[in-house]
Amino acid sequence: MALNESVELLDGGMGRQLSRMGAPFRLPEWSALALIEAPRFVTAAHEAFIAAGAQLVTTNSYGVVPHMIGAARFASDGARLAALAGQLARDAAGRASAGHPGRVRVAGSLPPLFASYRPGLFEPGAAARILEVLVAALAPYVDLWLIETQSSTAETGAALAAVRHTGLPAWVSYTLRDEQGRVAPAQLRSGEPVADAVALDLGRGAHAVLFNCSQPEVMDAAVRAAAAAIAQGPQPQARIGVYANAFTPEPVSDEPYAGISTFREDLDPERYLAWASQWVASGATIVGGCCGIGPEHIARLKAHFHG
Repeated sequence: MALNESVELLDGGMGRQLSRMGAPFRLPEWSALALIEAPRFVTAAHEAFIAAGAQLVTTNSYGVVPHMIGAARFASDGARLAALAGQLARDAAGRASAGHPGRVRVAGSLPPLFASYRPGLFEPGAAARILEVLVAALAPYVDLWLIETQSSTAETGAALAAVRHTGLPAWVSYTLRDEQGRVAPAQLRSGEPVADAVALDLGRGAHAVLFNCSQPEVMDAAVRAAAAAIAQGPQPQARIGVYANAFTPEPVSDEPYAGISTFREDLDPERYLAWASQWVASGATIVGGCCGIGPEHIARLKAHFHG
């Protein structure tokens, strides 16, 4: 029996899924390398997550930023690559939704613009210029914005301002401090309390607040803090979501990351479902996966939540 059929299922981690499928994959380009060299793999990854049960697919635009594909390539080709990421996701969603409008939606990924997990590297002026390119290129293809893996409210504030003119719903998703299994109090990687960030972003127009690219252990405290902030705020209908990763803990640092993170071995689909059930019980209505969470995990979530 389904626990809660109102739970909306996101996809899983695109970058590692591409790697598993044999797509071109390396740092610094990450998931953008497949977009550049072999976009058919991006299509196949979207289709795998949809077949598993994802109701929302995320554009493969996470790596389409200057620090990953290079400043020169972003200037010459960033808009085209972002538009391609949007088109591939929209095409996959459209095929899956044939005869069932809206069955699969598309989220436009707006990633960290300077480095993941590094809030101290944020540059407001440069952020606005990068966001202008990404938003214009993705807007024709997406149903909503997913401002994801954000480490500070400064990052989300810039992105929310950049998408406001589109009129599309905006979801913000934070990555949390999770070193050594840190749980309470729930904090962004910048050290800002989750409750304060949620209240601020709802006031800035966010329609949902999610938590991603952190260990499962730290997510429930964040969901509870978000639920309390929403209950006290002007948008009681605002939604909460979680899509955790399978990484080992990342240290707190503003130094650029040096390599590809390693995975834990204890997050099989059944164990991930146990965590997801806890998040839903605490108030989450959007659930999916981040790095290392594949179609097999999404399929297990679907079997449970949607019967």
